[in-house]
Amino acid sequence: MKKITLLFACVALNTFVAKAQLGGLGKLLVDKGTELAGGNIGKIIKQPAAITTNFKDVDPTGKKPPSFKENEKAQPLYLLPKATSGGYKLCAGYYSMVNKSYCLHAGTRGPSSGDGYMLAPVLGPKHDVVIAILKSGERHPNVNQHDIQELLWAIIARTRFADYNARIKLTATTLLTTADLLKLEGGALGVLPANLMEKAKAQLPQPIQAVFEAENNIRRLAASGNATYEEMEHYAILAGIVPTVDNDYPSGTWSLHPEGYYIRYIPRGYSVTETQIFVPQELADTKPGLVYDGPNSIACPANTGAQRLIQTNEPLQPDYSLKLKTKCF
Repeated sequence: MKKITLLFACVALNTFVAKAQLGGLGKLLVDKGTELAGGNIGKIIKQPAAITTNFKDVDPTGKKPPSFKENEKAQPLYLLPKATSGGYKLCAGYYSMVNKSYCLHAGTRGPSSGDGYMLAPVLGPKHDVVIAILKSGERHPNVNQHDIQELLWAIIARTRFADYNARIKLTATTLLTTADLLKLEGGALGVLPANLMEKAKAQLPQPIQAVFEAENNIRRLAASGNATYEEMEHYAILAGIVPTVDNDYPSGTWSLHPEGYYIRYIPRGYSVTETQIFVPQELADTKPGLVYDGPNSIACPANTGAQRLIQTNEPLQPDYSLKLKTKCF
């Protein structure tokens, strides 16, 4: 009995906090987006994805093979000076950091060892909200990675804010401004009943059907008050390894960043990525003020059946007793 009472108290507290932070926007958020819930099939399937980045957005110009810099030792990226934006001020040299990363493509498989991940921009109707979540997450270490990933999955699945369970709402209201919260309802969907799902899937190409169904299951779980992280992960991350590898982009391929430095991503699952950066001396000499800001980029797989991974500026298990050999600023 005490456990039940405590559970209701926690739910009530979360709801109170969410309403307090939303202020007068609460009813507006509940009302916006309802027109699509249970709406006509054509309108549902034409809704754009929250994040649209795909491998067509990758610029392969200037890419380097995995062997580039293979005989050199990288310095810790997280020891570079921080920029006011939250990123890292870049100096000449070769740097590496194991950082938090997040899945942005529900209904696809996790990273496999042979896949190359290339630099891509964060694109789509919710790109600014997704970036804001990760930047805010860095300032809120009390919000754990699983909670942030659940919120991102809810957004990727186009879940209506009104349908978020208390836990996901609390994460959203902790990390986002009221203006950002309003953006969550644009293009959102309700949970589609089975008959509507089947009709919608029948009008979609085969590869997209699994993603569409996974998103609907995530919307259902995001609305549930007792769904676990593992249940949501089950639909977001398909089991098994992606069966094919793009030989033109093997694991460890370097991208040339638009700012002129080189970057590559080596995922260790979807929640952890090793990010490596090489800044040529001549670039640092002629272009001061370079900054690497993780949430502004996606590690995009050459294999379209694998996960897109958005990056963060948050190192995992950093060793701040180490010192940079390069004198920076």
